[in-house]
Amino acid sequence: MSEDLRPFGDITTKLIKKNKKIKVKIVAKQNCIIGGLNYARETFKYSDKKVNFILKTKDGKKIKKGKVVAVIHGKAKGILNSERVALNFLSLISGVATTTRKFVEKIKGESCKICCTRKTAPNLRYIQKYGVRLGGGFNHRFNLSDEILIKDNHISVYGDIKELIKRAIKNKNGKKITVEIDNLDQLKKVIGLKFNRVLFDNMNLKNLKKAVNLSKKIYETEASGGVNLKNVKKIALSGVKRISVGQITHSAPAINFSLEI
Repeated sequence: MSEDLRPFGDITTKLIKKNKKIKVKIVAKQNCIIGGLNYARETFKYSDKKVNFILKTKDGKKIKKGKVVAVIHGKAKGILNSERVALNFLSLISGVATTTRKFVEKIKGESCKICCTRKTAPNLRYIQKYGVRLGGGFNHRFNLSDEILIKDNHISVYGDIKELIKRAIKNKNGKKITVEIDNLDQLKKVIGLKFNRVLFDNMNLKNLKKAVNLSKKIYETEASGGVNLKNVKKIALSGVKRISVGQITHSAPAINFSLEI
């Protein structure tokens, strides 16, 4: 709200003399998985604590174009102040949820989870990861403190992947350890060390299947890199248990909603 109201408030709405009570509705302009209704409600209450926000559906539901998702009763100025921010929440979260659901449906029937990454907009990670859950996906770590994830750049800096993993095991303090693996030779060097998950990054399908077969009885398996709606099913068929997808957060198209008086 500060983005919209600093430093002088809504100077256009201030032109309206009578702050009369009005009734408005929020309408979905596209088919989608709805998300962000509680955020929208709190945005209107930020401007007018007495506003009455009536839900006509709930987060996570599949809705069709033209669906009224909420009806709002309140004073006109407060509603106009909050309109765009509230719709932005709905557009962003519903967009993430809808995109995530497309990936989830593509691998339906497989014993595999769609996971998000940390490729999120600054300061909006929590709500984008909320959208992922609404779409049927799962959250990866929220921040760098959640688990130890040894990636290619860590290995390049340290120089010895086996010694780095051993150091992680010694200093894990109850945290899970994931190791990113780029090729089969690298996997063979570390297999048998006691960590939790192996993340196969940008492997072709042939090598991915071999890597999963080598490690599935020892570690939880995950694939990442270049995942899209065209290839996600083939990746899931490799037997991998998790697929992390940056696209569901960093490239999810916004869903269009309108506020109608």
